Amino acid sequence: MPLPSLPRPDQVRLVVTDMDGTLLDAEGAVPDGLWPLLKRMHDLGITFVPASGRQHATIAAAFPPGRTPGHDELVVIAENGTLVTRGGAEVSSETLTRDGVTAAVHAVRGLRTSRDGGAVLAGKRSAYVERGDVAFVDHIRTYYRELEVVEDLLAVDDDVLKVAVYDGVDSATGTLPVLVHLRATHQVVVSSPHWIDVMPTGVDKGRALRRLQAELGVTPAQTMVFGDYLNDIEMLDAAEWSFAMSGAHPDVLAHARYRAPSNAEHGVVQVLETLFAA
Repeated sequence: MPLPSLPRPDQVRLVVTDMDGTLLDAEGAVPDGLWPLLKRMHDLGITFVPASGRQHATIAAAFPPGRTPGHDELVVIAENGTLVTRGGAEVSSETLTRDGVTAAVHAVRGLRTSRDGGAVLAGKRSAYVERGDVAFVDHIRTYYRELEVVEDLLAVDDDVLKVAVYDGVDSATGTLPVLVHLRATHQVVVSSPHWIDVMPTGVDKGRALRRLQAELGVTPAQTMVFGDYLNDIEMLDAAEWSFAMSGAHPDVLAHARYRAPSNAEHGVVQVLETLFAA
């Protein structure tokens, strides 16, 4: 896939990338080619930001101190924009009301039998599930490193960032119809073919990114963003250098100005290598 003409490295100050389906390869790992690029960005004063629906602890574990230059200042947009950290310390967060949590949990409790799914309460301290079977817990732990099995999600005492719902069949056709009524008062976003997130209204990765741009004094023209699915649209809209991965959702392709090779082809790495070769 031919890449577009890119800006000079000194014209870019912020690089933001989604994780699943975008940065992570087909095996769900950070490509080895990213690590020297992180050093290059750090040396040039470019802020690199992973932005994901994943839990903060899970994202942070993917960027260990020994391999991540400037790790003590690493900025992370986690839980689809409900939590932003710098160097592990909270910068901002948005939490659901108790009523919002209750409505979402009640709406999807039947998914275990009908869709091989279940709700994940994404709290600040940990994530929580009611399903305790090994296959389900092991799968959820891929995205939620800190995870507890509890008897009743509604009895959890934690600040809840979102209710993430896993649908083992297809989230858009199965889970979305039972949650769509919440859109009157909450943000309900299809974040992958198997996940839907219920969050406080108005919260998304784009809002988190715009706040970060304001804090850093960075413009959309100085921002490069990579994404592949519906929960990436708002942050793609916040950057002039917006890249949709090959095979991205059609709505994402419509919003992004440019195309990158697929995550299986290490598309984010390819684009950044081209940028720094300029």
